[in-house]
Amino acid sequence: QVQLVESGGGLVQPGGSLRLSCVASGDIFGIMLMGWYRQAPGKQRELVASITSGDSTRYADSVKGRFSISRDNAKNTIFLQMNSLRPEDTDVYYCNALRRRDGTLDNYWGQGTQVTVSS
Repeated sequence: QVQLVESGGGLVQPGGSLRLSCVASGDIFGIMLMGWYRQAPGKQRELVASITSGDSTRYADSVKGRFSISRDNAKNTIFLQMNSLRPEDTDVYYCNALRRRDGTLDNYWGQGTQVTVSS
C-alpha cells in the first residue's frame, strides 16, 4: 500500500499564492506517475497537474502559466506551487499516485486539502 498525505491548503486572497505538498510513504517502489487533482461539490474530479518518474509534466489548460508541479525524490514528495490564484481555483485538491507492480497498475489517493480563494 501507498499512503499519501497532503498539506499546504488554506484561505488566500485572489492573486495570492499557495504551495501544496504531498508526501508518499509505504510501498512506494514502482510509482511511475504522481499528480494533483481537484474536485468541487457535485463535479467530477479533474487533473490539475502531473509529473512522471522521468520528470515529464502535464497541466490543465486552466492553470498553465500559473501553477507549477515539482518533486523531491529524496523526500518522496511532490509540490504544487500555485500563483495568481483565482476564486475559480477554490476546490479540494487531492494527491494521486500511480504505481506499476508486476504488470498491475494501482491508483492511490490522499485525503485531500481544501484551497479557498476569496477576498
